[in-house]
Order: sequence, then structure tokens, then C-alpha cells
Amino acid sequence: MAKREICMRIQEITDRSEVLVERLTAVWEDSVRASHFFLSDMEIDKIKAEIPSALQTVEHLVVAVNDITVPEAFMGIENKKLEMLFISAAYRRQGWGRQLLLYGITVFGINKVAVNEQNPQALAFYERMGFIVCRRLLHDEQGRPYPLLCMRRADMREHG
Repeated sequence: MAKREICMRIQEITDRSEVLVERLTAVWEDSVRASHFFLSDMEIDKIKAEIPSALQTVEHLVVAVNDITVPEAFMGIENKKLEMLFISAAYRRQGWGRQLLLYGITVFGINKVAVNEQNPQALAFYERMGFIVCRRLLHDEQGRPYPLLCMRRADMREHG
């Protein structure tokens, strides 16, 4: 069976309405449940409570909507670092992550990302996109015991 082509439109969001934040939180949860197998349901629920605040405060929030303008993917960028990239499970493996990341690299100069070490699909994706591991942290940014791999664009020189 051939994959149906799904159109997407990318836009930076300045008006972060409650309805949009709720939809993006649902996208986050759907994406995490489809990819972060190392997290328990309880841990996902705890982290989910932090997502609305992160969506409201990240410097640049970029959303990809489907052909009927429903948000199905998003990324958050802060100081040229990709802070979050999540895609609804139904839209995974269709090029949405690649298109979003390329947009972020081109428009916002993304040159860094941290990926959960226990998420090999994400690690492989960023490596295919030209990122290399430059260091490992034992905990995530919130101090939870989930090791992170800090990555940078392979064509970027490390400073400091």
C-alpha cells in the first residue's frame, strides 16, 4: 500500500492561545508515547504537566499544520538550540521532522540539540541530519535520571 502524501505548512507562532497549547501538548504526548519507550506512564504524566509552560516560554515556537490546518508537529528553539521537536504518531516517518528541522536550521540557525540517550530513533535522525555527539550528561535539563547526548551540527566549530 502506497503512503498517502500529506501536505504540511510551517509557521512561527506568536499568539500562543490556550487552545493551541492544549493541542500541542496532545501532540507532545502522542509523540512521546510512540517514541520514548523508556518512560513510564506515570513519568510521562508528570512531564506533561510541564509542557504548557515550556510552550509558552520558548523563544521561537514553530508549528507544522496538516492540510486541514490542524497542528500535527512543532519545534521550540532557544538561542539556536533545538529545545523540542515532536510529531504526532500518525505523521511520523513522512518527512515532517526533516522539514521542520531544515526550516529551523535555515531560519533560526539551529546548531545544537540534546537528545535522550535512550531514544535511538531520535539519535539516528539527528545524525542523519548532520549532527554529531559532543558530550554526554547523566541527567536531563530538569535533573531527571535520563542521560542526554548533546549534539552539534557537524559543520559547526565548537566554541569553548
